[in-house]
Amino acid sequence: MGGSRFTLDAVDGQARAGQLTLPGGAVETPVFMPVGTLGTVKAVSPEELHAAGASMILANTYHLYLRPGADVVAELGGLHDFMRWKGPILTDSGGFQVFSLARIRKITDDGVTFQSHIDGSSHHFTPERVMDIQRLLGADVIMAFDECAPAGVTHAEAEIANRRTLAWLERCRARFEETEDGAPARQALFPVLQGNVYDDLRARHLEQVMELGDWPGFGIGGLSVGEPKPDMWRILSLLDPLMPRDRPRYLMGVGYPDDLLEAISRGCDMFDCVAPTRNARHGTAWALDDGQINLKGARFRLDRDPIDPGCDCYTCRGYDRAYIRHLLVAGERLGHRLVSIHNLRFLLRLAGEARLRIRAGTFTMWCRDWLERYRAARSAARQT
Repeated sequence: MGGSRFTLDAVDGQARAGQLTLPGGAVETPVFMPVGTLGTVKAVSPEELHAAGASMILANTYHLYLRPGADVVAELGGLHDFMRWKGPILTDSGGFQVFSLARIRKITDDGVTFQSHIDGSSHHFTPERVMDIQRLLGADVIMAFDECAPAGVTHAEAEIANRRTLAWLERCRARFEETEDGAPARQALFPVLQGNVYDDLRARHLEQVMELGDWPGFGIGGLSVGEPKPDMWRILSLLDPLMPRDRPRYLMGVGYPDDLLEAISRGCDMFDCVAPTRNARHGTAWALDDGQINLKGARFRLDRDPIDPGCDCYTCRGYDRAYIRHLLVAGERLGHRLVSIHNLRFLLRLAGEARLRIRAGTFTMWCRDWLERYRAARSAARQT
């Protein structure tokens, strides 16, 4: 169901290394996908993303539907031409964004009616409409429309969301197959697995999704939405042996450095998160021996070191902490851009190192040591 091929090359414990081949190119996994919500990764050009090591990026259906409109993107050649991105692209369904608008949306079995966060206008998303929009956008991987139950829901509430997600998946699949011949390229449709933090719901939903078809990959949704981290790790450990080994697993919305490694160690292959650029806009950067640091701090006023001496990114090769601090405190956008480039490269290098370690059979020990070192540094940074 779609134009993709996944090859699993190596395994170390539950961690996996492979290659996902899509119409837009081949992607080595584990892979971190920078988020280009509105058709751009904030403050970073496609050329800079490529130089940082990005091979695949994500764009958002909800936001691009509202502006400039999926028909406009299609008229301009689809997302690849529109964004000037030469590699593969994934679009999410917009479901998470729609369900985040709790005060201005209404959910029924047919779909979701919501108000635009831009101008308050009313819109209606159905599974069929979401498929049509993503067909027009033309990404390599598109996601089924799902209901993302928030953290803290009851078992009964999560079960209702699962039932609706499964029904919507059947409708997404039907629409996807109806429009296969008219699609601009062979797209891969991934279902989204839900069930919140309830083991029985997670296992059952996966079973029901697999009964519906032979999917090219799976999205794991409803995690990293406010639940305790141990619950996330438990659910991923539960799903790993139940999921097909020869299909990629996309853990949606996860991308802090330690979370990335924890999830890779539990069998996940694909990741996205706005954290690298969002944190950068607040002056927060990642460094292995310093953890997570706020570069606006006065202690960096005369610091001539790069953000991370071990980093090979454009920022660390040419700029020091003192200058970047000045830019951030002064509100200069170059500061946000430089930290964004560094944070993105930090995660992309981390995913790349994980791939190498899995193939070498040394991932498990390296991951444990890396996490201990990073978390100790982060804890120390919080105390300064």
